[in-house]
Amino acid sequence: MANSVQTFSDYNTSGQKTSVVSSGRLYSDLDLSLALHPIFHDIMPLTDTAAVINAVRNLISTNFHERPFRPNLGSNLSNLLFEPADVITIILLRQSILGVLRENEPRIDSINVEIIDDSDNNRYHVNLSFRVISPNLEVNITLFLSRLR
Repeated sequence: MANSVQTFSDYNTSGQKTSVVSSGRLYSDLDLSLALHPIFHDIMPLTDTAAVINAVRNLISTNFHERPFRPNLGSNLSNLLFEPADVITIILLRQSILGVLRENEPRIDSINVEIIDDSDNNRYHVNLSFRVISPNLEVNITLFLSRLR
């Protein structure tokens, strides 16, 4: 005699069996550019891999004490951009980016960060590659870090 376990979420209010239909989207995020949908005139959300890429960019560009109730969230790269452009600064930039992504972004792994000094233009080229876990997709991002006065 087998007992079947039933939960309240399996049935609707009239007692009929229900099923869950998924849209297939794994991740969703708000597009900070606030681009409007051409037909609905509403803000278009970012989904799936675009949402993860947006979250990675936000984590990298966030400084300490910028987010309410999360003072240690971020990479604090703006402080390092005012340091001398040498090997030590490049190592610290790389460690900061790796640290914030490993601690705060569980949707990615296999993170590789390559930083190239572009002293002539007062900036750094950051080539970031990682794998988004759920769709198992390799992503490459190029960022430019420069200081603003």
